[in-house]
Amino acid sequence: MKTIEDVLLKRTSVRRYEREKIEPEKLDLIYQAIASTPTSYNGQQYSVIAVDDQEKKELLYEIIGQKQIKTSAIFLVFCVDFNKISVLAQAKKVEVPRIQDKMDGVIVGLLDAALAMQNAVIAAQSLGLGSCCIGYTRTANPARVAEVLQLPQGVFVACGLSIGYPRECPDLKPKQPLSVLIHKNHYRTDDMTDDMLAYDRTICEYNGCRAGTKTDNDWCVHMLDYYREALKYDMEGYLKTQGFDLNFK
Repeated sequence: MKTIEDVLLKRTSVRRYEREKIEPEKLDLIYQAIASTPTSYNGQQYSVIAVDDQEKKELLYEIIGQKQIKTSAIFLVFCVDFNKISVLAQAKKVEVPRIQDKMDGVIVGLLDAALAMQNAVIAAQSLGLGSCCIGYTRTANPARVAEVLQLPQGVFVACGLSIGYPRECPDLKPKQPLSVLIHKNHYRTDDMTDDMLAYDRTICEYNGCRAGTKTDNDWCVHMLDYYREALKYDMEGYLKTQGFDLNFK
C-alpha cells in the first residue's frame, strides 16, 4: 500500500481506466472504509449505490455525460439518506421529526455523504486505484438518476465516484496556498488580493502547459462561469420531489 503522503498529497482525478475488474478484497476494504466514516451523532445519514452492471453504467453515462462512468470498474453514488431511520421509526411506531425539511438536516446528510466519499477516495488511492468525483451525478438530470437508481423518498444523490485501475497519470493541479486556506485563530483580516492574484496566475500557467488539453483558463473567471451555469439548476424543486420540503422564508 502507498504511504499516507502519497495517498493524500499526490492524488489526482483519474478519468481513464484499464479494462480490469477490482479484486473483491480491495472492494471490501473500500466498503469498510465507507462504513467507518465519522458521522454526526453516529446518525449515518447516507447510503451508497454501487453500480457495477455495465448496462446501468452506460445508461447513467448517457444521462450524466461523463465518460469515466461507463469505463470505470465500479461507479459509486453517494446519497443523503433519511429513509432508513424512517423505516425503523415506523416499525417502532415512533414519530419522525421533519429534520430533512430544514437546511441543517440537508447539511448533516451532505456532510455524512461527502466524508464517506472521501474515505472511499483515500482507500482506493492507497490500493493503487484511481478515482474521480463526479458532481454532475447530482445536477445533470437528478429526477432521471433517481428513477434509474430507484431512490425512495428521503434519499437524494450527493455525488458520484468512478473507480478503476488508472490508464493515465494526470498532472497534479496546483491548490490554493496555505496563506489563504488556513486561517489562524480567526479569518484573515489583511488584504489577501495579492495572494489570490498569484494563485490565479499559477492556474493559468498550469492550464497552458499541462499534459493533454491545454487552455488559457484562469481560476477566477472559470469558476464564476461555473457558478452562473449552476444558477440554472433546480435542486430545490428536485429535493421537494424526493421528500425534502425546504422552506427558506
